[in-house]
Amino acid sequence: MPGPQAPAHSKSAELETSFRYHGWRVVIACFATAICAWGAGFYGHSVFIAHLRAEHGWSPTLVSSATTMYFLASAVLVAFVDDAMRRFGPRAVLLTGLMALAASTVLLVHIDSVWQLYAAYLLMAVGWAGAALGAIVNVLGLWFDKRRGMAISQALHGASAGGIIFSVVLLALADRVGFDVALYLIVTTVFAIAISLVCLWVDRTPDTPSSSASSRHLFARGEKLAVLSSASFWSIALPFALGVAVQVGVIAHLVSVLEPRMGRAAAGSAVALVSVSAFVGRFAFSFVVDHLAPRSATSILLFVQAVSLGALSITDSPVLIYMACIGFGIGVGNLITLPAIVIQRECEAARFGLVSGLVTATMGFAWALTPVMIGLLRDVSGDYRDPLLIVCAMDVMAALLAFWRPNRRRAEP
Repeated sequence: MPGPQAPAHSKSAELETSFRYHGWRVVIACFATAICAWGAGFYGHSVFIAHLRAEHGWSPTLVSSATTMYFLASAVLVAFVDDAMRRFGPRAVLLTGLMALAASTVLLVHIDSVWQLYAAYLLMAVGWAGAALGAIVNVLGLWFDKRRGMAISQALHGASAGGIIFSVVLLALADRVGFDVALYLIVTTVFAIAISLVCLWVDRTPDTPSSSASSRHLFARGEKLAVLSSASFWSIALPFALGVAVQVGVIAHLVSVLEPRMGRAAAGSAVALVSVSAFVGRFAFSFVVDHLAPRSATSILLFVQAVSLGALSITDSPVLIYMACIGFGIGVGNLITLPAIVIQRECEAARFGLVSGLVTATMGFAWALTPVMIGLLRDVSGDYRDPLLIVCAMDVMAALLAFWRPNRRRAEP
């Protein structure tokens, strides 16, 4: 008689530890996708806002309101990404997101009226929902179980690379060939690579236990209301929503904050330093995350971010500005990775996709408000000092909320 079969979860774990496992190719494709998504749809806003203000004379409030609409629309759309993946497949969703991001980014250099600005950002919302955090986490959730946190962390290194490409590289090229040509060159290159990798490797849903477990709950609708009414869910969602909302608002205005103090080129370098720090911080964190309490780590990162923003509000020293950007960037690198780790530790493995999607949507609604809030406060106060102090206080509140855990009994996977 044949011997007993290995447990399904053991087989899944063995697959995921092998470099031959196709899922790691999917991670590379998601890495390239993250470069495009965060480059054009996150870090790029800081450059786009400054360019649109200079090109058309539009106020920070006007441009920031379009950014707010973009994040609100994407927060609604991301709640349906799981349904889209079930109906059309992961490859179709990622390709749709990438193409929408590429088209909307190019359209931004051709607009000459406010309605066109809003139309471009609505198209970009489709791209962000289909290619950014919610989509990447859901795709990798189909391929990974035991190594899911590592896979997501590695894929999200692309977010930091995207920040470098769409800040320092874009601004450096713009000084030589003009902003329009520089944007065309970057979009053509990075999006062509990402689309090619998605076509090559994100070809199917794996027939593994982790895939079937994720699929059952990734697309569940009846459970969403129960999750949203749970205090345990909000103990995860609230601190990350506040912390990442601060990041989105600050990054959207960072070039405008720093350019009067440092000049355009130095401001671009400072934004790039945020991206580099995010990459280094996430890379270093991946080696120690299994030995840390993720909620405590979240609180520490939020306090560091608060101190950094407080320093940016009071100093004109280039050295202190760069140091503050490093501290801020470390938080940027890990706050988008940590929610998946907290969910992995505290929730059943089969509910990972469901909870992750709702946390991502909640963060999207929260961070949609900060770009326009900072723009309004800047218009009222005349500079960025008061807005920076307010978002600093938001980070302190988020750091304290990170310790709130209503149900301390860990849900075993």
